[in-house]
Amino acid sequence: MSTLNTTAGSPVAGSVSGAPLVRVDGLRVSFGKSVEDNPVVRGVSFTLEPGRTLAIVGESGSGKSVTARTLLGLTGRNAKIATDRFEIHGVDVSGYGDAQWRKLRGRDIGLVTQDALVSLDQLRQVRQDVGEGPKIHKTLKRKQELFARVVELLDQVGVPDPAVKARQLPHELSGGQRQRALIAAALALDPGILIADEPTTALDATVQAQVLDLLDATRQRGKALIIISHDLAVVSRLADELIVMRRGEVVERGDAAEILSAPKHEYTQKLLDAVPSGHSRGQRLSPSETASQATVSDLKVVRAHHAKPLAGGNLLEAAGLVKSFTGPDRVARRAVDNVSFQLKPRETLGIVGESGSGKSTVAKLVLGLEEPDEGHVRLAGEPWSGIKEKQRRDRRPDLSIIYQDPLSSFDPRWSVERVVQDTVARDISDTVGQKGRVGELLDLVSLPRGLRGRRPLELSGGQRQRVAIARAVASSPRVIVCDEPVSALDVSIQAQVLDLLGDLRDELDVSYVFISHDLGVVHHVSDRVLVLHNGRVVEEGGSDEVLHNPREEYTQKLVSAVPRLRISGRAQQVA
Repeated sequence: MSTLNTTAGSPVAGSVSGAPLVRVDGLRVSFGKSVEDNPVVRGVSFTLEPGRTLAIVGESGSGKSVTARTLLGLTGRNAKIATDRFEIHGVDVSGYGDAQWRKLRGRDIGLVTQDALVSLDQLRQVRQDVGEGPKIHKTLKRKQELFARVVELLDQVGVPDPAVKARQLPHELSGGQRQRALIAAALALDPGILIADEPTTALDATVQAQVLDLLDATRQRGKALIIISHDLAVVSRLADELIVMRRGEVVERGDAAEILSAPKHEYTQKLLDAVPSGHSRGQRLSPSETASQATVSDLKVVRAHHAKPLAGGNLLEAAGLVKSFTGPDRVARRAVDNVSFQLKPRETLGIVGESGSGKSTVAKLVLGLEEPDEGHVRLAGEPWSGIKEKQRRDRRPDLSIIYQDPLSSFDPRWSVERVVQDTVARDISDTVGQKGRVGELLDLVSLPRGLRGRRPLELSGGQRQRVAIARAVASSPRVIVCDEPVSALDVSIQAQVLDLLGDLRDELDVSYVFISHDLGVVHHVSDRVLVLHNGRVVEEGGSDEVLHNPREEYTQKLVSAVPRLRISGRAQQVA
C-alpha cells in the first residue's frame, strides 16, 4: 500500500505524473448489509483533471454528498463501498484505512461542508478551527506564524475584522461569517483537490461573489474542484462539467454550459424551472399541493381567540430601532442603526443585505428576543418593545419564526409529533386533541403522518423545514419571521417550501418578514424590499423597483454580484 508524503499541498506519494487527480469508475455505496442492498449511489463514474471543476447537482437524497464524502473516506463505518476503479493522483485508494485517509484529508483533499454551526467547535475560538490543519500537519510550529496565517485566510475569504473574529467563538459570528471560516479552514494547507459541499449556501451575494472568485482562482492554479450545490447559477459560474443525480444514479452528464442551456433529461429541466426570481413572482415553482381547508379553518378559530382587532392599517411597525453590542475588543458597535419599516396584513417584506448588516438583529428586535436601545416596535397597533415579557406573553402567538437551521432549534431527542405538539398544547388541553391537531398540521405542510414518530436527524432537510413551518403556524400567528428559511435546501425542495409559504399566506392571512441573502428568492416572494448596510436602511421600495432599478450604489453592488444562470444560450440574472 502506498504511503503519503508530508509536504503541504503535495500529491499522494507514488502518484503517476500526468494522471487525472481523481478517477472513479462504477462507484456503488450502500448502508445495508451488502453493497447491493438498497444502494444510495449506483454506478457513478467521472474523471477530474487539474484545473477543472466538476459540479454535482440533484435533490436531497440523490446521493451527491455521499459520492463526494466517499472521496475523503468519510462515508462512515457502516457504509459498503465498491468500485471498478478508485484512484487519486493515479494511486489506488480503494483499500485505504482510517489512518491513511487522515493523512490524505486536509493536505491533498480539502472539504468545505454546509453546516458551519455543527462543523465548527462551539467551545473553541475560530482561530483554533481554521488553524487546526497546519497545526496537526506541523507546517507552522510557532504560535505567531499560525495566528498570522489564520488572519490571512479569514481575510482572503472576506471575513471583516479578521484578527478580531479569529478570537471569537463561532456563535458570535453571523451565519455567513461562520461559513467563510469553514472555507478558510479547507484552504489552510492549499490542497490539490477541494470538495465544496454547498460552499456558498449561507453567503450574501457580494461575499458569495468573492468566494466564487477565490474558488475559481484556486482552480486556475491547477487545483481540481468538486462543487455540490443546489444553486444552479453558482454551478454555471464555476463548473466545466456537470453531473445531475437522482435517486443515486446519474441521469445527465456532460459540459455544464450545454446542459444548463439545453437539458436533455426532464428532471434537469424540472430543476431549472424551480429557480426563483423576479420573473417567477406570482407563479408556482413546483407541482400544486392543496392545503387542508379544515385545518385552515381551525387555525383561524385559534387566532380569533387570542388576537385583538387591528388598530390602524399596519400589522407591525418598527420606528428608529437602534441596537449596539460590545465585541471582545470592548468596542461598542451599532448592529442596527435607526431602522424603520411597516408591515401590512398579508404582505411580505423582504430584508436583504450582506452578512453582518443587521438583518438577524432586526429579527430579534421584532420578535422581542432583544430590546432596542432606542426606538420601538408596535404589534397590531400596541406596544411590543419596551414592556415586560409577562405583558407580551398573551400576544406571543401573534408572532412566530422559521429559522435557517431547524435542526439546531429542535430538541434532537424529541419526535416530530412532540416538536409540533409543544406549540399546540397552548390551545388544546387534552392529549387526544393535541395529537389530532398535529396530524392536521402535518397534512397542511404536506408531510406524511407516518413521520410523526421520527426524530429530526432521521428526516431530510426539506422535511425538517416543513416540520419547522408546521410548528410556526400551529399558534395561527399574524406575523411569521422567516430567517433564511430555504438557504440550506436543494432547488426543487426550496421551490416546494416557497410555494407552501405562499399558500399559507393566502389561506391563513399571515404576513411575513422574509430575511434572506438570496435576492432571487426575495424577489420571488416579496411585495416590498428593505436593503440594510452596516445596520442602516439604504433603500426601500417595491421589489421590482428596488431589485430591477436600484437607486443606491450599495444596492446596485448587491444586484450586480448575483450570479447569472445560462439558459437557452443567454445569461439570465437570478434576481
